[in-house]
Amino acid sequence: MDLEQFDNALRPVTDGGVTSPAGFRVGAVAAGIRAGSSAPDLAVLLTEEPVPASAVFTTSSFAAAPVRVSRANLAHGGGAGLVQAVVLNAGNANAATGEAGLACARETCEIAAQILGCDPSQVLVASTGPIGVPLGIEPFDTMLPEVIDAAGPQGGADAARAIMTTDTHPKECAISYASKVLAYADRTFTVGGMCKGSGMVMPNMATLIAVITTDAPVSQSSLQRILKECVARTFNKVTVDSDSSTNDTCIMLSSGAAGADAPTIEPGTEAFEELSYVALQVCETLARQIAADGTGASKLVTVRVSGAVNADDADATARAVATSPLVKAQIAGRVCAVGPVLAALGRSGATFEQEDVDVDLMGIPACRAGVALAIDADEAARRFEAGEIVISIDLGAGEAETTIWTCDLTAGYVEHAARR
Repeated sequence: MDLEQFDNALRPVTDGGVTSPAGFRVGAVAAGIRAGSSAPDLAVLLTEEPVPASAVFTTSSFAAAPVRVSRANLAHGGGAGLVQAVVLNAGNANAATGEAGLACARETCEIAAQILGCDPSQVLVASTGPIGVPLGIEPFDTMLPEVIDAAGPQGGADAARAIMTTDTHPKECAISYASKVLAYADRTFTVGGMCKGSGMVMPNMATLIAVITTDAPVSQSSLQRILKECVARTFNKVTVDSDSSTNDTCIMLSSGAAGADAPTIEPGTEAFEELSYVALQVCETLARQIAADGTGASKLVTVRVSGAVNADDADATARAVATSPLVKAQIAGRVCAVGPVLAALGRSGATFEQEDVDVDLMGIPACRAGVALAIDADEAARRFEAGEIVISIDLGAGEAETTIWTCDLTAGYVEHAARR
């Protein structure tokens, strides 16, 4: 498929989000879970009937109760991989809460299932907030009927706000596209999404709660392939502070509402390539929003590595630079210096010869053939005015490449960390 030509068929949805694809409803309400706040903290994403769903969860050995329950629900029960509701809350992670936390997550699924008339295994749960604080069932028992009843196709923005923790703004995106495949002629499909993430951001998978939706007709197995690839190339390429979370959850659902009577999209087809590409664009947009909104951040920092021997080396070098406190602090202080970048490359463990390495900082040549270059301070100061700072590295050792997104390290991060 000619992706350059396909790009012309993509249409970003103005103010788009998780309900931009047809077939999804969302409700959000202030349930009192977020201590000392009247802001919405409980959201529900609904479909009219169980639909194919897939998810990627944290790899933490201390996975939170909602992660453990949702993982089990997807694997077992009334139609594995079919989901009718996702219940999300902020204000409490329900992590490190023992059997009581597991019971709360399971009972939340049961309450939603009773209201909707589906199997409890067809309900997923996701939580975010402080770790180690008991979460009672009362907010869900009291407010789930109300929020489910009020859910509608215009509720996406409210839901994106309801899952925020230290985020400074909601994170949403949606893209529509007209399929170029004959079997889907005159069909327009949409991929939408929302996420939260600000602190404790480091794969796998960042401190992430994300829901991706599409109205294209896709099987559960196809969704899983698309989602795993998207997560690997976007959310798993975000780092703010090198800390992983206990609650990372990324869920993808397909309503199929825009593909009635159309064949199911399967791997190995051009339709699958189209959908995968658009889902990747949505996830990348959301991932960049997470990095830009890192705790205390003033700059989005993009680290691009090319010329690596293999994908692992590309990732190792990019991550070494992106997680370097010195690199991040110097960006916050508007210091344009290549030394910390070269030092990070040297400890990355990647295979390369220093005489082959080139580095650009904000488009300014900073190192050529392993030799540091003088940098015009006035030009650097001008380029620091941009909202995104790009570090480009060519290792000159192979063909592999990657991109990592992070942010600068400011006093704001330290101040927030002291309050956690």
